Amino acid sequence: MEQFLRLLHYCGMPKEDVDFLNCRGHVVEDLIVKTPVRLTQFTGSSKIAELLSHRTGGKVKIEDAGFDWKILGPDVSNIDYVAWQCDQDAYASQGQKCSAQSIMFVHENWDKAGIIQKLKSNATKRQLEDLTIGPILTHTTKSILDHINALLRIPGASVLFGGKELASHDFPGEYGAVEPTAVFVPLNEMLKPEYFELCTTELFAPFQVITKYNDKELELVLEACERMAHHLTAAVVSSDVIFLTKVLANTVNGTTYAGIRARTTGAPQNHWFGPAGDTRGAGIGTPEAIKLVWSCHREIIHDHIVPDHWLQPKAT
Repeated sequence: MEQFLRLLHYCGMPKEDVDFLNCRGHVVEDLIVKTPVRLTQFTGSSKIAELLSHRTGGKVKIEDAGFDWKILGPDVSNIDYVAWQCDQDAYASQGQKCSAQSIMFVHENWDKAGIIQKLKSNATKRQLEDLTIGPILTHTTKSILDHINALLRIPGASVLFGGKELASHDFPGEYGAVEPTAVFVPLNEMLKPEYFELCTTELFAPFQVITKYNDKELELVLEACERMAHHLTAAVVSSDVIFLTKVLANTVNGTTYAGIRARTTGAPQNHWFGPAGDTRGAGIGTPEAIKLVWSCHREIIHDHIVPDHWLQPKAT
């Protein structure tokens, strides 16, 4: 970040335009609380977002975590493209993207067409040698494997692929080193109160939960999407207008892509990106988002002159 700011200075940006503070969280907290900061835009974890909301009396806009879902609808087409996009969404950049695909609801028609096998084929092609997989900065190997093992204790759960430490790596122990992983959890088990929070805990890593559903279970899928805590990004992969309308009318996310090319990552920079369902939600990307987050509405109405011959009108 420091080198990027130096590049901006070299290109002509005034040095007074940006202050860069590299320190631990409590230092920034003291700065925000003890100085006349009118509004903070925060990008980061939900835990710190809640802390800042309390400490600033609500003077914060939040672009925080997201457990991002994808639904594959009943109509199957372009399966190779969809499998490629799913791999990119879940595992590109080691899955360390706040819009990474965290869970996928697979209609039985896609399952019968072999989407899981194609996902596995794409994921297992990722190698250290070509940097399509690499170190995980936010979790250790042990913490990821512990999470996988906790999910496997759910009745009917299984590893679809991955679930192991990377072979022949030399990453320091502070970093994670795990194969791209998908864990299957039955939909009915996932919705149980004792399992739902575990199944919808985001790992900032190459990991996703996959479940399956049929036409009669769409309402359960929509229930799961509604119960998730952070509504950031979502995708509905379908060309069926009736199906799309049903899902889009019953879900809320800051950014939802719909259609056979729907994705959760790889959005152009001019698209809105931010959470929904929370009045503190902050967006990035579009001019609208920038104005909403980095400024506030202010209106001045001038009304000065009373006419010289004004007479009080009758009461009405």
